[in-house]
Amino acid sequence: MKGMSERAYAAHAGLSRGAIQKARKSGRLVLFADGSIDAAASDARRAATTDPDQQQRAKGGTARQSTAAQRTPDANLAAPSISGPGDSSSYLKARTALTVYQAQERQIAIQKKKGVLVDRARAETLVFRLARQERDAWVTWPARVAAIMAAELSAEMEKTTGEAISIGTGVLQRVLETHVRDQLAALADLKVSLE
Repeated sequence: MKGMSERAYAAHAGLSRGAIQKARKSGRLVLFADGSIDAAASDARRAATTDPDQQQRAKGGTARQSTAAQRTPDANLAAPSISGPGDSSSYLKARTALTVYQAQERQIAIQKKKGVLVDRARAETLVFRLARQERDAWVTWPARVAAIMAAELSAEMEKTTGEAISIGTGVLQRVLETHVRDQLAALADLKVSLE
């Protein structure tokens, strides 16, 4: 017998015999031809294919307490013949990406609660509504102020020239409407960018 028995490897790895049997069935152990366990190769394969948090919890610790040796298997042991289907670096990258994504999600939720972030569709709707109200107010403005402006202009002209001059309300309203519509047409070309 070249390697260790399940019982001996369980004592070596600090795990239960049931955990070793489970690892053997899932292909996380390297076996010699006689069925015995290659301890060094199996340690490397288990390190590469097992969640580091799971390993630490099984030993009663936390992932923060793991050592550099547990996180990276020895370069001599990581030969292609013993590499498993899972790669610890890819697992750790995926785990890191998930953690970063969750942190970003929490940050966005906090910013929404604080009112720093708003829903883009809602913001666009509100901007459109505000622009339409503003346009409607300007379109009706000449009709509301034409009579007042005509009276004020007539009074000023009479003061200045001493003659009674009458400015027609309808004429002034048409002139104002023309200029207001030109201004609104120019403003219609403006695009609001919420990028």
